[in-house]
Amino acid sequence: MSRKLKKFFSYYKPYKGLFFADMVCALGAAAISLVYPLIVRYITNDILINYEISEAVRIILLLTLVMLGLALLELFCNFFISYQGHVMGAKMEYDMRNDIFEHFQKLSFNFYDNQKTGQLMSRVTNDLFEITELCHHGPEDIVISIIKFVGAFIILVGINLPLTLLLFLFLPFMFLFAWKMRTKMNKAFRRNRERIAEINAQIEDNLSGIRVVKSFANEDMEIEKFRQGNGNFVESKRKAYWQMATFHSGLGLFTNLISAGVVVGGSLMITGEIIQLSDLLTFLLYVNSIIEPVRKLINFTEQFQNGITGFDRFMEIMDTEPDIQDTKGAKALKNVKGDIGFHQVAFRYDGTKGDVFCNISLEVQAGDYMALVGSSGVGKTTLCSLIPRFYEVSEGSITIDGTDIRDVTLRSLRSNIGIVQQDVYLFTGSVAENIRYGRPDASMEEIVEAAKNANAHEFIMELPDGYNTYIGQRGVKLSGGQKQRLSIARVFLKNPPILIFDEATSALDNESEKVVQESLETLAKNRTTFVIAHRLTTIRNAKNILVLSEDGIAERGTHEELLAKGGIYAGLYKMHEET
Repeated sequence: MSRKLKKFFSYYKPYKGLFFADMVCALGAAAISLVYPLIVRYITNDILINYEISEAVRIILLLTLVMLGLALLELFCNFFISYQGHVMGAKMEYDMRNDIFEHFQKLSFNFYDNQKTGQLMSRVTNDLFEITELCHHGPEDIVISIIKFVGAFIILVGINLPLTLLLFLFLPFMFLFAWKMRTKMNKAFRRNRERIAEINAQIEDNLSGIRVVKSFANEDMEIEKFRQGNGNFVESKRKAYWQMATFHSGLGLFTNLISAGVVVGGSLMITGEIIQLSDLLTFLLYVNSIIEPVRKLINFTEQFQNGITGFDRFMEIMDTEPDIQDTKGAKALKNVKGDIGFHQVAFRYDGTKGDVFCNISLEVQAGDYMALVGSSGVGKTTLCSLIPRFYEVSEGSITIDGTDIRDVTLRSLRSNIGIVQQDVYLFTGSVAENIRYGRPDASMEEIVEAAKNANAHEFIMELPDGYNTYIGQRGVKLSGGQKQRLSIARVFLKNPPILIFDEATSALDNESEKVVQESLETLAKNRTTFVIAHRLTTIRNAKNILVLSEDGIAERGTHEELLAKGGIYAGLYKMHEET
């Protein structure tokens, strides 16, 4: 807990000056509010009794100017608290959001395999907003409450001790009530956060797959699923509001009891000449200065529950260590030729017992074109994902130019590997922006050259705004072949010595496949290339074809050699020709 608090308070450090000014203003506003009842008591107890009318009017007018000056000073303090205090909170939220987003970039595929995107988005948005409110309001509410509470207590004791004790007799019960409600509210608000995260995940899932929804005409089913999730959220909020209503209603009851107790007790004391009427009036004015800090402190517990729940969820992510990261002393991978070796490699996913594959030993020379084939589920994509360390080998090692890939930095390793996948991901933006993703500092001339190499320049120039054409989310305005050629242009621009083609043409029609295949072959020249093949006709010319099975490498050779063996590859090829 101390480490968590230390992390929380660390976000105040860049804004120490602003925080100090905010606390000074909070202190000033609280102190000024304690002065007004004293001025009223001074007028009623002293000026109206001991001074002649003309002198009393003069003093009252002078005090009026003092109160007006205090009001203006309080106005400034409250404005500073509301404006600059919130700005400070927003800046802290900005820092936290940057930190969690940066941490997301460090986490490996294993983490994202077990997470819902919508829930992760909720951690960056909804949770952090509540933390901001706590960062801003929490310290100043505590300062204001303590100053008002302690100040009012000292002043009231000086006026009349018995009536002060009567007033404070109610407060322990009020605090006890608030403390008991604390745990219940914490559970309720945490459940709220979980439910809104579930809704976010459901919305993200639906909108990402809206074309699938419409193609199956399942809009009504999706609406019903959302209604259920939305209904669960309303129910969790209903329970939270029940606790909140009990909280505030109970607080209102205690406020009324305190006021009634002061009026009854004070009236009896007036009859016994223990207290003056003007002092009772002052007490009633200070009742609000006592109740308001209590209300703020109790509201702070609610705010604290919201904020700390959000911060707990924030820290859950920040405490998640990347399972793949640079080892101590890792060096940059430079001057890569492209020799790749697999040495007794085995892999299994976290939480599973069985290996996806084991005992994979393989030497791929620089510039080799290696095709991987095999039935679904034998680990072709997984094997290639081990090279850029998207996943970590469970046993054995992988080397590039004789160096274990675990001994080089992730950035340098991945900057030397280009990947073209079946499921192309294009970012919202223009054609040029998506190609430039391969090398952010590339010039427009280099982007055009990369597009020409990928056979993409002609169709790009036919678009409404050429390279500046907005392609929509995930390139929705482009065909499958066009998206694939943009992804190839992106890799051309990156210009890596090692390539991985993951079934890059399997989802395309024959005409698009031919164009994309030409682009891929151009890209693969003089580069170490791994091709995961779905259509075996695309790898006939490969010098090395590797056939994977559940037991590891089953066959290896050229297209003709493997057909002559009459083994697994021959069977797959025959099946492919028949379809």
